[in-house]
Amino acid sequence: MKFTAALVALGVASASAFAPASSFGKSSALFSNQNPFGNSESLAYTGGDDPNNKNYVKLTDALNEADTERRKAREAAERRERAAEIRREERQAKIDHMMSMPDSQPAGTVDEFMFKEGVQDQLDKLDNDLVGLVPVKSRVKEIAALLVLDKMRRKLGFETSVPSLHMSFTGAPGTGKTTVAVRMGQILAKMGYSRRGHVVLATRDDLVGQYVGHTAPKTKEMIKKAMGGVLLVDEAYYLYNAANDRDYGQESIEILLNVMENNQDDLVVAVAGYKDRMDKFFSYIPGMMSRIGNHIDFPDYGSEELVQIAALMARDLEYDIDADAFPVFKSYIEARMDLPFFSNARTVRNAMDRARMNAAIRTFEKFAIKGENGGVCSVDDLKAIRKEDFQVLLDDIVNADASKRIFA
Repeated sequence: MKFTAALVALGVASASAFAPASSFGKSSALFSNQNPFGNSESLAYTGGDDPNNKNYVKLTDALNEADTERRKAREAAERRERAAEIRREERQAKIDHMMSMPDSQPAGTVDEFMFKEGVQDQLDKLDNDLVGLVPVKSRVKEIAALLVLDKMRRKLGFETSVPSLHMSFTGAPGTGKTTVAVRMGQILAKMGYSRRGHVVLATRDDLVGQYVGHTAPKTKEMIKKAMGGVLLVDEAYYLYNAANDRDYGQESIEILLNVMENNQDDLVVAVAGYKDRMDKFFSYIPGMMSRIGNHIDFPDYGSEELVQIAALMARDLEYDIDADAFPVFKSYIEARMDLPFFSNARTVRNAMDRARMNAAIRTFEKFAIKGENGGVCSVDDLKAIRKEDFQVLLDDIVNADASKRIFA
């Protein structure tokens, strides 16, 4: 009795735990579930609010994923092996072709390639557009010859590789660096070494940012614009500031060096500036120097060449310079060359603009104000540039104060 009372005191559940199962009916609501943990699938993971639920995966899914990775790796290895086999077959076919080809096999004449590809036309334009600069034109023709002969070799099946076409143009302002870069871009396009042949001119302001994280996007944007052509970086030495280790220009230079190395088949980088400063720049950035295979120095023009440049500018603008006007212009140029900030062809262009303005004033005064010939002027009057139009420029230098002569 005491034992039974103790069971009663512990509760019905405890008492039933010690009672024989046969003493209870199978329909009993309390023991109808033989699973002591209940009917629900409480041990099955359902996700819930566990933040690590993404780390759980079914074993079958893990195995399938592993099989997929192994299959991809196997297919990649097979593709590489097949590509290597194709390269071996192509090389062997080229060797067989070269062995069977007679030594007298014609590849075409150099002139044929020069005219057919339009290279000769670009070289002729270079001769017509630029006065003097014999060393520069000679160097450009040497590069063109390499490209032409390389294309002839490819036609016969010889091994070829794209030469390093990155360039350095050094010289004073107004010596034709940009003009030569444009011509080189067009030559490269004609020969199939660049997709577009255009030239993008960039300076430090176009490449270097003003705060952290600004330089890389600016530089990459200019490179993107120049892809398929020529990127001409004018006054490239301003990209590097030796006095400031934190200058953002260094980041731009590193991006340019990487592109020059990895994208030389789709972009030609040309750097330009004064020779002494460019030499110093290369001493700071030897990686730039080693990646440039063509260094072209642009000499200053002589006074006779500058007079010829003036004649070409007049021809392009449909003006006629009187024969007796050329000596006056030469005297002006020689006087201007002795003054600071002389810029070769740019100074000639400015002088021609002033001469045209003087001619317009002279013609207007003669026919519009004085009314000569009833105010009717001829075609020759509209096209003529006379010696008095240049004399005004020369008088400004001779008569001006020393501090103002450079503005004449």
